[in-house]
Amino acid sequence: MKRRILTVALTGIALITSLAQPALAAPSPTVTAATPGRHPKTPIDWAACGDLPGSECATLRVPLDWSKPGGPTTDLAIGRLKALSPAKRIGVLIVHPGGPGGSGLNSFIYRRGIPDSDPIRQYFDLVTLDPRGVGRSTPVLCSEDLVDQGPVTYPATEQEYLSLLSYNAKLSQDCRERTGPLFDHVDTTSAARDIDAIRVALGEREISFFAISYGTQVGQQYAELFPRNIRAMAIDSNMDHSITDPYQYLKTTTEDFEASFLAFARWCGETPACALNGQDVAGVWDDLHAKAEAGRLTDPEDGHVIVAEELRYNLFDALYDPTTWFDVAGWLKALAEGVPSERAAAPKAAELVNEPYPAIWCSDWKWNVSGFAQLDDYRRELEKIAPHTKISPFWSDVTGCLGWQGKVSNPQHRLKISGAPPILIAKGSADVGTPAAWNYAVAQQIPDAIVLENDMVGHGQFRNSVCAHDVIARYLIDLRMPAPGTRCAPEYPTEPSASLLKRPVTGNGRPVHAS
Repeated sequence: MKRRILTVALTGIALITSLAQPALAAPSPTVTAATPGRHPKTPIDWAACGDLPGSECATLRVPLDWSKPGGPTTDLAIGRLKALSPAKRIGVLIVHPGGPGGSGLNSFIYRRGIPDSDPIRQYFDLVTLDPRGVGRSTPVLCSEDLVDQGPVTYPATEQEYLSLLSYNAKLSQDCRERTGPLFDHVDTTSAARDIDAIRVALGEREISFFAISYGTQVGQQYAELFPRNIRAMAIDSNMDHSITDPYQYLKTTTEDFEASFLAFARWCGETPACALNGQDVAGVWDDLHAKAEAGRLTDPEDGHVIVAEELRYNLFDALYDPTTWFDVAGWLKALAEGVPSERAAAPKAAELVNEPYPAIWCSDWKWNVSGFAQLDDYRRELEKIAPHTKISPFWSDVTGCLGWQGKVSNPQHRLKISGAPPILIAKGSADVGTPAAWNYAVAQQIPDAIVLENDMVGHGQFRNSVCAHDVIARYLIDLRMPAPGTRCAPEYPTEPSASLLKRPVTGNGRPVHAS
């Protein structure tokens, strides 16, 4: 198994996991969901999630193909944490994981992504799921060896481009053979319909909905399909599924990568505890990057040669969450000085065969790229826009679908939402996972949407900012929408944080839009 790109263990909920996840209790009876809007609810047979106190898990059977509600079914693993104050209970809050490919049960049930101390837990039954294709739900399965062979660098030659196309075709064929019919039904429209099936099974007239990152696209499309079934919706760090131009997609992600890096460099200059404080951070980075491009940068921890893509990815990953900036600054200083750092240990490669990201992603996105010359032109233009960081690692969101043999059943489109309550959109000043431009574009597509501006870099404002968290929680609980133009001041850390967890990646080390 080849070395993963990710070499710094950084903060974030590890959403993409092997199938060796925390076990549920003895399987509860599977419940078949009623078709939303057509039948009364079917009671869910909840059982404890293993020995986890206060948690409930169940399996819900939903149509494999929502255009054929009476046809074959697929299983959804769902979890619930009941409201801690039953007398104050408002209803159900669906919390959708990021990714695509994130496990809601891991993030919000087992790891308590919204902790019991959060006011939200007093008022809502928190309900989440492993979306179709993911984890404990019927999973998308692929050959581990083939997943491991995936390209990890942007195509530099015509031959590399052709090899990429061949690999994508081979991987998609392999995943379809190993997964079966579900492979062609893991698009986000189906995921949104699954959410309403959960609502019906719970017997709720309306739900509240919260998500960060990829889960926001599920929320957006839920609002398109079922606007009157929403009590409140807060979507944080938004995907923009209206982008059809591959260059525009790469440009927006690269712009926020560069802007986030420059914010990190300024922060380091203003923060005495930063390992690079007092140094020219951009100059240190540029020198390291030049060495990596020339094949002359080695990791003092283990002596392996660090290529430019690996170096960029480690920086990119840290820019999701400012609490990791101390760690990555120490790592960059160690690389520059050629001595081992005190950073967290690199995560070991997981034995992954559940590989839902490309199957889901390429069901939602179609990119028209004429060939290698066009991709190479993109790279040249992007390097002008981002002289330090060059190109966002999310280039693989475009290249990963070129030659893919799966059906694009939910292609890009502008949102058409009518009849939904006001929706709260939270965004950062720059965000490597979901750029600021995407959030503004989504706000323009949603009538009466309110944008909460968090004036700091990072992905997931609910997690990164006390101010943003409180505004979002207040809206979900009391339906008090912030006034237009509401802003949260930056809350950058001044001292290192103790807790470091690895951020999710796909099976071959590519980034995901995770929460």
